[in-house]
Amino acid sequence: MANNAVATRDAYGEALLELGKRRLDVVVLDADLSGSTKTGKFGKVFPERFFNIGVAEQDMIGMASGLSLTGKLPFASTFAVFETGRAWEQIRQTVCYSNLNVKLVATHSGITVGEDGASHQAVEDIALMRVLPNMTVIVPSDGYETTQVINTIADEYFGPVYVRLGRSKVPSVMPERYRFKIGKAHVFRMGKDANIIAAGIMVSMALEAAEILKKSGIDAGVINMSTIKPLDTKTLLKAAKSCRVLVTAEEHSVIGGLGSAVSEFLSEHYPVPVVKIGMRDEFGCSGSSEELLKFYGLTPEKIVKTIRKALK
Repeated sequence: MANNAVATRDAYGEALLELGKRRLDVVVLDADLSGSTKTGKFGKVFPERFFNIGVAEQDMIGMASGLSLTGKLPFASTFAVFETGRAWEQIRQTVCYSNLNVKLVATHSGITVGEDGASHQAVEDIALMRVLPNMTVIVPSDGYETTQVINTIADEYFGPVYVRLGRSKVPSVMPERYRFKIGKAHVFRMGKDANIIAAGIMVSMALEAAEILKKSGIDAGVINMSTIKPLDTKTLLKAAKSCRVLVTAEEHSVIGGLGSAVSEFLSEHYPVPVVKIGMRDEFGCSGSSEELLKFYGLTPEKIVKTIRKALK
């Protein structure tokens, strides 16, 4: 496991630029935040294929939809709270209802947005996107996986996609041999005592927690469920059957996110207790990303404590 940290939004900016070099049908739209979302890298090289819509997220989705109907491959980006919140109706009515080939890549998700506070911290965006018919929802764990996600949704998948990225740098955790596939989880290892199903920044936390537990004789597995929808139910079922405790970990509300998706499937197909780690029924607040992760219990230590308690 590599230790070098990269923000997933930075990886997105680089991947988008390289994608633009090899595919002339790629167009990029942004709602006046291209410096932060890193789409500005694409805009500087391909200004004729870059559109700054301004603070008009609904219009951005409408324009992306129209461009897709002309044969273009649009990537529309802004902060997660604005993309999924302000433009939800447009995403529902124009992108998903018509099943258009529009890629929504949102940055600054979750509480690691930091000091901008609750108004800018999307902790409900996965739920908002997951509920929409035809929408695929992906949460990459690191920069390496982000690059693969962007190329995969462009080259191998036709239809609406929501990709959730963050502001802060995250540890590089995925092995070099890894190849992302929509709907396929990556199993670092299956555990006999517990399995941690994680997404995004929480994958690195889960791996740390597993190492801590290992020292005390607890065998905990870690699974990167980067595709929240469609869920890798085959791997999930195997994980549930192989251990005593199943824990989900996400930088999102426990209502409607990864934990909910896991619980919904298992309750019908293999009912077992699932302990969810994530934001409770609450908004975030202002602070550094490190302070907020600790304050809301999104840490390796909390995962360790939760598993030990559940095993008792």
